Amino acid sequence: MAYNSVINKAIHLLKKVKPAQEEQTPATPTPFLPKGGAFLVRLTPAAEIFVPEMWNEEQKLMADSLQTFIEQEILPILEEIDSQKDPALVPGLLEKAGEMGFLSLAIPEAYGGLDVDFNTNLLFGEVGALGFSFATTIGAQTSIGSLPIVFYGTDEQKARYLPGIATGALKAAYCLTEPGAGSDANSGKTKATLNPAGTHYLLNGQKMWITNGGFADVFIVFAKIEQDKDLSAFIVEKAFGGISPGAEEKKLGIKGSSTVQVFFTDCPVPVGNLLGKRGDGFKMALNILNTGRIKLAAGAVGGCKMAITKSVQYANERQQFGKPIAQFGAIQHKLAEAAARTFAAESATYRIGYYIDQKYNELTQKGISPSEAKLQAIKEFAIECAIMKVHASEVLAYVVDEALQVHGGMGYAVETGIERGYRDARITRIYEGTSEINRMLSVAELFKRAFKNKEIDLSAQLKSIPGHLLKNTLPNALTGGGKFAAEKQLVQNLKDAFLLVGLRAAQKLKMELAEQQEIVLLLADMLAEAFVSESVWLRIEKLYAEPTEKTEDLKLKKQLARIYLYESVNKARRCGEDAINGFAQGAEKTLLLALLHRLLPRYEVNPIQLRRKVADYLNRQNKYAF
Repeated sequence: MAYNSVINKAIHLLKKVKPAQEEQTPATPTPFLPKGGAFLVRLTPAAEIFVPEMWNEEQKLMADSLQTFIEQEILPILEEIDSQKDPALVPGLLEKAGEMGFLSLAIPEAYGGLDVDFNTNLLFGEVGALGFSFATTIGAQTSIGSLPIVFYGTDEQKARYLPGIATGALKAAYCLTEPGAGSDANSGKTKATLNPAGTHYLLNGQKMWITNGGFADVFIVFAKIEQDKDLSAFIVEKAFGGISPGAEEKKLGIKGSSTVQVFFTDCPVPVGNLLGKRGDGFKMALNILNTGRIKLAAGAVGGCKMAITKSVQYANERQQFGKPIAQFGAIQHKLAEAAARTFAAESATYRIGYYIDQKYNELTQKGISPSEAKLQAIKEFAIECAIMKVHASEVLAYVVDEALQVHGGMGYAVETGIERGYRDARITRIYEGTSEINRMLSVAELFKRAFKNKEIDLSAQLKSIPGHLLKNTLPNALTGGGKFAAEKQLVQNLKDAFLLVGLRAAQKLKMELAEQQEIVLLLADMLAEAFVSESVWLRIEKLYAEPTEKTEDLKLKKQLARIYLYESVNKARRCGEDAINGFAQGAEKTLLLALLHRLLPRYEVNPIQLRRKVADYLNRQNKYAF
């Protein structure tokens, strides 16, 4: 069968997604407004995104101050922190961080906080990763341990707890997970029973994997009130009594982070310490986890940069066969590929942070309170937060693994610090929701917004695919003109490929799609590649449109973007093929595969040459220099 004949027949299949309508003149592009999931159906202007090159001097100075704190207070005593021999050591460091203002970034000024914008919070998360397990300690304090009060607390609750959390006088922990309720958090068994006098709830139950639990003064605890179906949330002070922390867990990584079980036995909690509304705890937990997910992505970017810098420096120092191993192609491949993936993850992470800030500004201008506006803004981008939690944590896993390989036997030795980074990185694919849960969440939330809530018209975008495909005479001929035309077309095709495979799978499998987890995971990876690839090329487009850097730096960043897109297209094509093979048969499978290959042709670049150029630059700079 002729190739174009297959494509023509595929048009009919595409239009089954929604009843055909009359062809219309393309509408004027919609003005840019940040909306979760809308990147699939709307062209994003490069001028309207944030790129890390835009950090102002104040933000850089604040980030540098945290880095200095970590270098002076944390790195010299990493072994002592990890040993946990001195139970007062980490709480004392947390108090020192509080004195410097590092615990108050997300807390309103009225309660002793700095209340900086969300993207600046992400920057602090990136820099905080340099502190290894202390990053988890400070992260729990500034995110899941305090944000429930920031977002849901009454004025009285905020005034009572937030000033102490901001200074470190009060250490905070978050108690959600239970032995029998991991990913299914709402199935927890911890109970809250109102006492006969109606003054206190009596908490009974067991929580596990509680970060900071060994020394926390304040716990955000999720429990079901009596026979409620859904969780409620409570602010619980250790001073209330009836709280027994277990022994410190012996863990693979983040050894210096306090992780314990916490037992509640008739713990009396004043009724005024109910956080938010009764039965809203599960929704609250999900919203708080959205924040943690994108902050984790920023931390992963910081960990990647640190690992790459250590790898470059070692590769320049290590001599084999009469020259530095940095000059060998195998090592250059590792360094450049790690840099490309890190650069792309960074681009997508701060794109989301900026969107959250933009949405917050939009909501507050409508008269919504700051706390509610922050909550709604983060919730708006739940899809993107889930995407980047998975993507960035898996980039980190790749980078630290390659860093250890670059170091060879020395990477296995404690003295280089690489083995600590390798172990510490592993948890990022588990906490804040496993990679598998977040993959399924990203697709499920997107389809919910598209088909149930009617917020995003995915089907209309899908119908536009045949037109631009049939303009091409060959499978690998990309249309368009202007700077980066081929790359921008491929980015659009990545989005269209997800729609092609995802909507056909949804139409054919219907409710059964949720049970076909392998297919959903493949769709999630296609969705992620579309978002990340678009983010990195929007960054390049913006940097070229508003040049503030040396020509060499711009060219090297363009090479990074090309390396990433090369791998991204290949990965998305493989995922699409596997998904199609999973739900289609016969002629339908042939048509879908033909159309997928038309959308995602080979990206004609020389990846070896590109990686060598990037690696040469890294080696000359002797660090991650992007």
